[in-house]
Amino acid sequence: MSSRTAVPVFKLYGETQHWPTPDLLHCESIPERSQLHDWRIRPHRHADLVHILLITQGSVELALEGTTHRLQSACAIVVPAMAIHGFLFSPDVQGHIITLAKPLADHLHAVMGESSTLKQADFYPLHLSSQSESNPQKRIVTLVSQIDQEYRQPAPGRDRLLEALIQALVVELSRLGACTENPIKRYGPRQSDKGRQHLERYQTLIEAHYREQPSIEALAEQLGVSSAHLNMLCRQLAGRSALQLLHERLLLEAKRQLTYTNMTIGQVSDRLGFSEPAYFTRFFKRNTALSPRDFRIRQSQAR
Repeated sequence: MSSRTAVPVFKLYGETQHWPTPDLLHCESIPERSQLHDWRIRPHRHADLVHILLITQGSVELALEGTTHRLQSACAIVVPAMAIHGFLFSPDVQGHIITLAKPLADHLHAVMGESSTLKQADFYPLHLSSQSESNPQKRIVTLVSQIDQEYRQPAPGRDRLLEALIQALVVELSRLGACTENPIKRYGPRQSDKGRQHLERYQTLIEAHYREQPSIEALAEQLGVSSAHLNMLCRQLAGRSALQLLHERLLLEAKRQLTYTNMTIGQVSDRLGFSEPAYFTRFFKRNTALSPRDFRIRQSQAR
């Protein structure tokens, strides 16, 4: 375990900062953040995020679960939660990175079933020279472009359209992965690791019960481990305590409700299991430096 704990856990592509948006999806161009890090994103992992990268120009040296690959454009890369990965991009790189929060990734995996690509690290060369607009690999490029445009220019129905577009993208990537002409070996975190299994089960419990705000002791009991052992696993593998992971999911949902619904602060508080709105307000302000009301005003002004 010690060798893995030295690998940092990032909360976003190349960053330790908090998830920056109430959306379950984050999209940005690869140069936007990579150039801030001199084109190198050191090896790291995410406890609860999935990356989809599309590179349309330039090259990348991809470190993936202890292996290194030199990839030329055009290519697509899928990095599931817990897979150790790093990037060294060429300065002329162009493309996008789409990051999915765990609730959306889990929803897509449930919809896709075993054909989903989101739990298996892999990379795919894309052959875009065909003039046919029906080329499925060209459709991947088109879908990523549409996701980027919709993400940057909010409009009515934005969240539903983004979900439809990302589901279509996962379908196309899954078809590509299933193609017998794609002989690339798959890479991914070892599923036999009991610690990782406990963390994944814990995250599943959080998703099912976070609105009830259960105690960490109760969740640990459902996993068949002590709360101390659960905290140790969460800190080692996710970089946060068990309680912090629960609170992050609560905070994400609070941001979503304040941004996308007309519920009152009291209704949001009640929906998320807080005993009173004042407690919810203190929780929210402690984690965002804004009151729920001020956060809602800022979001409405930005949209």
